[in-house]
Amino acid sequence: MHQVNLTGQITREAVCEMARAKGIETIVDGAHSFAQFQFQQKDLDCDYFGTSLHKWLFTPKGTGMLYVKRDKIEKIWPLMAAESKQATDIRKFEEIGTHSAAPKLAIGEALLFHNGIGGKRKEARLRYLSRYWMNRLKDVPKVRFNTSFDPAQSCAIANVQIEGMNPGTIGSYLFDKHRIFTTPIIHEEFQGIRITPNVYTTLGELDRFSNVMEAIARKGLPA
Repeated sequence: MHQVNLTGQITREAVCEMARAKGIETIVDGAHSFAQFQFQQKDLDCDYFGTSLHKWLFTPKGTGMLYVKRDKIEKIWPLMAAESKQATDIRKFEEIGTHSAAPKLAIGEALLFHNGIGGKRKEARLRYLSRYWMNRLKDVPKVRFNTSFDPAQSCAIANVQIEGMNPGTIGSYLFDKHRIFTTPIIHEEFQGIRITPNVYTTLGELDRFSNVMEAIARKGLPA
């Protein structure tokens, strides 16, 4: 994973470098990294890169992108049989039978919107929003973060917990009582709720979330 969906941890390019040094091919899952923060796929120097486009590029669900290093294409079988002349053509992976053209056409509009904002400006906005609420809560007793504040290791996604409290219970309370949507994460190594603001999230919304979380941390959940 280029970015871990549970905590927002960004995996650095060094992983591909270490694998390459040992003759290991690398497949990078870029579902959350693509269009969230600025990077060049070529800088990863991976053999394969796949991403879903609906998460951060805002395309319709069901759209995605696949990169296969040119010299690897021939040995990978497509999902549907291809002619021998397509052996080294990456378009052989596109054939999935009859499908709607509308989602694919929408990709172009989504790219126009993304480029209109600008990749670096979008990243800066997302990082500003995430650090805004994180800084609001970082000194509150019982609040613990499972995500680094280091900009090289995280961007928009962060995972936060309140010690001694079940993330699912907190998540249900936030949504049922305040209509604040979060994603509870319970992992064998950590637990918390995943918070993911987007470019349209307002500071007022983050203030409301932070105020509720601080009240829970200091006073517990209302009976």
